[in-house]
Amino acid sequence: MDLKQKLQKMKIYKKSMSILLLIFGLNLSAQRNEVKIIPVKVTDSIYMLKGSGGNIGVFMGNDGVFMIDDQFAPLTPKILKVIDSLANDKVKYLINTHWHGDHTGGNENMAIEGAVILSHENVRKRMNMEQVIRGKKREASPEEALPVITFTEDISVHFNDENVLVSHVHNAHTDGDAIVFFMNNNVIHMGDTYFAGKYPYIDLNSGGSINGYIEAAEKVSFLANYQTKIIPGHGDLSDKEELLKFKYMLITIKDNVQKEIDEGKTLEEVKKNTKITVDFDDEFGGGFISAERFRETVYKSLTSE
Repeated sequence: MDLKQKLQKMKIYKKSMSILLLIFGLNLSAQRNEVKIIPVKVTDSIYMLKGSGGNIGVFMGNDGVFMIDDQFAPLTPKILKVIDSLANDKVKYLINTHWHGDHTGGNENMAIEGAVILSHENVRKRMNMEQVIRGKKREASPEEALPVITFTEDISVHFNDENVLVSHVHNAHTDGDAIVFFMNNNVIHMGDTYFAGKYPYIDLNSGGSINGYIEAAEKVSFLANYQTKIIPGHGDLSDKEELLKFKYMLITIKDNVQKEIDEGKTLEEVKKNTKITVDFDDEFGGGFISAERFRETVYKSLTSE
């Protein structure tokens, strides 16, 4: 192949790549345009916002807006528009329940808007380094996106005549999870320590574990009563009764997998053994974590502890 032919081939390749990138960009743009931010009333002063990514919590009052998680960066204008329609005020505080991008992707935008970002110390650590999430590398977040206030166990925020308890739960979904309890409103945001009606994603690479996940459910079960409204990280608005069913599912499957491990079964055998989860698949198997993948996660978690 002479130089002229090589140059011609290179031009065709570049043109093809440009077209592919354009199509990819248009698809992303279309997806973002299609996302709607839907407010769900929890109490007179608290809303859950559903969109793309983790559920957002919004607490409004005379002092301003307290926000929990912020989904993806391109959605920030839509999210702020909805908040403005509800509260007509700025977000003063933003808590990240953990480090994953569908809960922290809008951090930099929110910081520019003047929000003070809080999180467990491990959230800032993980955001500040390259991470692997579901097999894909995620670059470190820019400095502007990092939480500026961190805590190790619990922190109380007194805002809008409310006592807000932000409490760390150890090695559940990740190693930096926080649940947020609005004590006067009797509302708890659990972040991704709760996938309502779905098998959960437990990020073992970020310090998550099945035992810690169960302990998180037990902690909130203790804090909540049967009037408590529970905002899950993913899924619809929930309550204590549904959380107890979720906890029972976790404990039962964990015990079933542990029995298989004690009998010397391999990971592949456990993955293929549908009997382990059969009693729960119809109710919890409709999310992005399949029954097989959840069995795999529980096996890996128990054999690594």
